[in-house]
Amino acid sequence: MFCSKMALDLVMSLRRTACLLSFFLAFVFTATAAEPNASADLQTRLYVVTPGIRNLLDYGGAGVLVFDADHDYAFVKRIATPASRAAKPDNIKGVCANAATKRLYFTTTKEIYCLDLLTEETVWQKALPLGCDRMSMTPDGKTIYVPSFEKDTWNVVDAASGEILATLEPKSGAHNTVCGADGKRMYLAGLKSPILSIDDTQTHKIVQTCGPFADVIRPFCVNAAQSRCYVNINGLLGFEIGDLQTGKKLARVEVEGFQKGAVARHGCPSHGIGLTPDEKEIWVCDAHNRRLHVFDNTADPPKQFADIQLRDEPGWVTFSLDGRRAYPSTGEVIDVATRKIIHALKDETGRAVHSEKVLEISFRNGEPVQAGDQFGTGRAATKP
Repeated sequence: MFCSKMALDLVMSLRRTACLLSFFLAFVFTATAAEPNASADLQTRLYVVTPGIRNLLDYGGAGVLVFDADHDYAFVKRIATPASRAAKPDNIKGVCANAATKRLYFTTTKEIYCLDLLTEETVWQKALPLGCDRMSMTPDGKTIYVPSFEKDTWNVVDAASGEILATLEPKSGAHNTVCGADGKRMYLAGLKSPILSIDDTQTHKIVQTCGPFADVIRPFCVNAAQSRCYVNINGLLGFEIGDLQTGKKLARVEVEGFQKGAVARHGCPSHGIGLTPDEKEIWVCDAHNRRLHVFDNTADPPKQFADIQLRDEPGWVTFSLDGRRAYPSTGEVIDVATRKIIHALKDETGRAVHSEKVLEISFRNGEPVQAGDQFGTGRAATKP
């Protein structure tokens, strides 16, 4: 009798345990299954503006080309603009976008264009004094700093209307523009100066400089804390590092194991540099050797540890929003962790697409929620 009761209790206990286990597994399965569904409405698109290699139409024609970053970078569509409809489309000089305002902007050598990301219609276009080059926008999407086309000035432009709010005149051969992560500083580099000018975006005044570097500044990037800048300069296969707090040059880092040589474009050995979003690596272009060189940025000075061969001469590199992919101007897509090429962009005709004017935009339920950057700027969290 006692044994029978014990056996019955054991059976009932096992049944309760099985019931609870079944409920728990069902909950886990439901939660796990729901996770992809919750993010299934998030879509990431790669926007590539062409002609983004000078005015050459062989590398994807003209227009805003959109690729599906979630599905092997399949070609999605080509958005026509007044710039791409021209009989002889002009060089695209820069691109930026803002998810909150739902706008994408690009420049040619003469004008700046504003595109609505939802309707894909051109909202406005403006010819600016002395032309346009590679611009940058404040994080709130309200203000764009547009360099003149290698002249003396930068125009501060109202992103909503295209009207000029202010003009700066560092007389440096205006060329590249990078906005700091917090939007308080704008960094201005010209083709005729070894000095990086630093602007206060509230007052639109140059308040600081960094340098001089060993030669004039070409592409550059800035870390999220805005304590360091990493600059390409004429004549150097590699980069130099500047201290943005003291304004002094800190170091010169040269690529090892490769020689400088003739290049088809830009006239300098390294034209293109980017920080991975976590700021642990620096990726540097090498046109003559058709390589990207990867440096460990946790070392002091940064140490070269990998070299990636590309299909053509790179002149730019930037990264995906999540930091998992690198986008060189040669149109390959590189897995950052393995440093392997996993895709190569092609347009609707199967033609290879190359461009230095590239960024990602993520959409949820058809609405833009996050926009990337054409520059490989640092996005590492900073200490309070």
